[in-house]
Amino acid sequence: MNDWPQAWSDDNRGSRYGRGSAGAQPEGARVMRQVRRGPAAPPGQGYGGVPRQQSYVNGQGHGGYADDGYDDGYDSGYNTGQVYGRGGPGGPDDDGRYEPRPAPNWRRRLKLTAITLVTVLVVTSVATYFWADSKLNRDVDLSKVIDRPEAGEGTNYLIVGSDSREGMSAEEKKQLHTGSATGKRTDSMMILHVGDNAPTLISLPRDSNITIPEFQGSESGKTRAAMGANKLNAAYAIDGPTLLVRTVEFNTGLHIDHYVEIGFAGFANIVDSVGGVEIDIPQDIKDSKSGADFKKGKQTLNGEEALAFVRTRYALAGSDLDRTKNQQKFLSALANQVATPSTVLNPFKLYPTMGAGLDSLIVDKDMSLWDLASMFWAMKGVSGGEGKSMNMPIAGNAANGNLAWDMTKVKTLVNQLKNDEPVTVSSN
Repeated sequence: MNDWPQAWSDDNRGSRYGRGSAGAQPEGARVMRQVRRGPAAPPGQGYGGVPRQQSYVNGQGHGGYADDGYDDGYDSGYNTGQVYGRGGPGGPDDDGRYEPRPAPNWRRRLKLTAITLVTVLVVTSVATYFWADSKLNRDVDLSKVIDRPEAGEGTNYLIVGSDSREGMSAEEKKQLHTGSATGKRTDSMMILHVGDNAPTLISLPRDSNITIPEFQGSESGKTRAAMGANKLNAAYAIDGPTLLVRTVEFNTGLHIDHYVEIGFAGFANIVDSVGGVEIDIPQDIKDSKSGADFKKGKQTLNGEEALAFVRTRYALAGSDLDRTKNQQKFLSALANQVATPSTVLNPFKLYPTMGAGLDSLIVDKDMSLWDLASMFWAMKGVSGGEGKSMNMPIAGNAANGNLAWDMTKVKTLVNQLKNDEPVTVSSN
């Protein structure tokens, strides 16, 4: 039985695609028996009165494929690139035309990028501040210091280098030539004045002949009688930082606003964290007690070498006075090294340096990170020649062999510092 529509047979299909034939041509579509063809659609419309979609071939629109043999009312929509519906950016509109994509809004993108960078910077800065603030050892209570002079203009820091060996192993003590003495003594003491004028750094020789006044014990709270003439570093050995501050204030009349102390190990760690410090050593130095062994000239010192340099005393002609000059010189160079862009802008260098420094410092309870930063920047200014560095004016030796201060010059110096005036007093 012939299943093909009228006028179609197996014999008259010609070269059309056949059903089940052995030829290479595929079989044509069979029309199901129960489906009847409706009347032909009017021109311009598809079946059921639906308007025909326009297809695009090679950029030209027409009602179908020109030579494909299919009914002109059918449009497959495939391979035409047409997107049906209302056009948008980059797609066709109702007339089949493509609209160009809008240009990128670079101003908006730059604004968003800037906001993102500022946000990251603020968050990082705040996090760094609280991290650094938590590392400060605020162990010194200056409120225990009695009979204090009135505060003047500017800020005065008492900077102390102690011979504390706390936390050091036997091997580290040997390597750093610190010895194994118990307790703590001051190896160096300096007053740094910061104000509206150039900063001033004043070394206080440890052998200075001073009076240890009446004071309140830092632990007992009991008042202790004055101890008369003594070496300045004895005050620290007797009752630590608070008595040292009390003694400096009593003998100078200058109010100390902040206290900063660093021990042997901490000092060496800070120097190593910045990759060493370059300094011009004024003369050949060889000191078996400190471990110093240097030739004259510029060189970069690591932590161990730096500690030996600032502790050297017996190899210098002027003894303690020359040592204080070397200490000032090195600390200023260290501050200058820490405050360079290569350290501040490099997180891989900044954080280890801050960690080593903050862990090593002992400060007073009122010390803020801002105060500490001001101190370092002032020392950088001294190193750069913007400030003044000097020893406390010395008049000679006292009867007990200690260094006697030139009190006339000291009085003038203290008045200039109190009034935040440029310092005109010299060490000699």
